[in-house]
Amino acid sequence: MQIFHPSANAVAKLSIIAVVTFVVGLVGLIYLIVRSSYVTEVNVAVRQPVPFSHEHHVSGLGVDCRYCHVSVENSSYAGVPPTETCMTCHSQIWNDSPMLAPVRASYETNTPLTWNRVHNLPDHVYFNHSIHVQKGVGCVTCHGRVDQMPLTWKAEAMTMSWCLDCHRRPEQFLRPVEAVFDMEWQPSEQQLVLGRRLIGEYDIRVEQLTDCYICHR
Repeated sequence: MQIFHPSANAVAKLSIIAVVTFVVGLVGLIYLIVRSSYVTEVNVAVRQPVPFSHEHHVSGLGVDCRYCHVSVENSSYAGVPPTETCMTCHSQIWNDSPMLAPVRASYETNTPLTWNRVHNLPDHVYFNHSIHVQKGVGCVTCHGRVDQMPLTWKAEAMTMSWCLDCHRRPEQFLRPVEAVFDMEWQPSEQQLVLGRRLIGEYDIRVEQLTDCYICHR
């Protein structure tokens, strides 16, 4: 006596295919969401107390990164400029602009502006700006073309895999130290040839760059 209809085999196979397809699709959807700008905030301008434009100050006026980020060459933290730095110019230029009222108020009351972080790494991640600068990693490598940003946003997701791409193959990204702050720098020779030479000049131990303690301390 036949218990199941002959079509049961086809139904079973289709059910298995449907379940597998659903699981794969769900995993793919989760992956896309995790990597989306909604989660990573890549290319999403961060609201600030004053709409500061790097495009205007860097590309338009030629202000060097280190004028505002004074500690980036010798500290783990790039540094946010104090209000006094802003007022060096804005006590004379646009000194009555309504947009800059928070800056003037900060200066007059000696109360620092509260800037919202654009790059906020997890607490378990150790990152040192100075070592990257000293080893020839350009600002643009991590921060993108900040000089073209009217408002500041994150250019890269800065996931662990993204960091490891550079740590495993640093020769693809290194440049001369004097070109670190040059947003438009291009290598005068093949990047891989230049990068391998700089690895030696900077005494970079590539085999150690993927050790856990490098980023997790």
